[in-house]
Amino acid sequence: MALLPPLLLGRRLLFLLSPGRRLPPLLAASRAGSWWAQVEMGPPDPILGVTEAFKRDTNSKKMNLGVGAYRDDNGKPYVLNCVRKAEAQIAAKKLDKEYLPIAGLAEFNKASAELALGETNEVIQSGRYVTVQTISGTGSLRVGANFLQRFFKSSRDVYLPKPSWGNHTPIFRDAGMQLQSYRYYDPKTCGFDFAGALDDISKVPEKSIILFHACAHNPTGVDPRPEQWKELAAVVKKRNLFVFFDMAYQGFASGDINRDSWAVRHFIEQGINVVLSQSYAKNMGLYGERVGAFTVVCQDAEEAKRVESQLKILIRPMYSNPPINGARIASTILNSPDLRKEWLTEVKGMADRIIGMRSQLVDNLKKEGSSHNWQHITDQIGIKKNMAFAFQVERLTKEFSVYMTKDGRISVAGVTSGNVAYLAHAIHQVSK
Repeated sequence: MALLPPLLLGRRLLFLLSPGRRLPPLLAASRAGSWWAQVEMGPPDPILGVTEAFKRDTNSKKMNLGVGAYRDDNGKPYVLNCVRKAEAQIAAKKLDKEYLPIAGLAEFNKASAELALGETNEVIQSGRYVTVQTISGTGSLRVGANFLQRFFKSSRDVYLPKPSWGNHTPIFRDAGMQLQSYRYYDPKTCGFDFAGALDDISKVPEKSIILFHACAHNPTGVDPRPEQWKELAAVVKKRNLFVFFDMAYQGFASGDINRDSWAVRHFIEQGINVVLSQSYAKNMGLYGERVGAFTVVCQDAEEAKRVESQLKILIRPMYSNPPINGARIASTILNSPDLRKEWLTEVKGMADRIIGMRSQLVDNLKKEGSSHNWQHITDQIGIKKNMAFAFQVERLTKEFSVYMTKDGRISVAGVTSGNVAYLAHAIHQVSK
């Protein structure tokens, strides 16, 4: 087949090839001589790919349930009132834009630790912890992973729940850690495989690292109950495992900041010195501000100082110091009684909307005449929802323009009172 005419785009010459056609000799030679000839095309991001397909769809009823960001009941991005007020207060002060210290904004770090652990926690009172500001939850996890790679000498194995957030694997793997897993989600019940998790964890080699989602487990929305957390903590303590908590949804999961951080506080009460990642993307809507924190609970205050010094050494060549604006917003809210009260009301309102959408979805599925047991929809918590019908995703997209990731996980935040009936109809049609 003949070579199609070249297209001249700017200074680049692009050849359109027929299927199976080799590169022209000149272009092939050019590639062979490139420093980057061995670089392969990477796979597209699964969530961004969903968004792009959604944008191309012309169906007026189309739904994008792939992006895990909060939306109001009109399906629009939502900025909290307390955030707007904090921004106004910050602007009125006419502050400079100088670099933050390597560890970040001190008042933000202190407020973050107190939010997670509780202001009266013995760890806070004794000063045997260190918290550093990070680039949201992802940056916090990466700082933590690198710290473990450099200083945790007992093991390179990190045990993740199966399944876990997709980014956990590359974060720890790229930091030089070895990934293992323990049973967590039971697809038969769409619930927590407590017996399987307990059995697997009881066999994890001593002094290994184990990661727990503190609340609103991503991607399943399935959390252990308090009595189950107690048994998990007992096994972890018996096996002498090192615990890494990822808490991206405090307050946003149940609407109660204390309930959502219960597992973290319980483990510490049991004498388990954990490390903790926090994010303010979901619970304050500060997605683009990239606000997070990483905390290490230490044996004493002197150890905390040594750990802090090494965290600074790790952060310095990564990004030097974190961004200032988002930390100022979060700190202003957490440290101002009126704004903090308003935030707690707003974050509960967001959580309640998500919980309400779950109930409405189940009610509408029943109205459709579905005979399936959909209780897991209301049992699960948080913005993510594993619908357990991954094999029907293609039909949902093709026939109803309902977009989600291929594993059947949806973002409940994309469901509104205006489209929940349509979603229920679509689900019933592909699942009956």
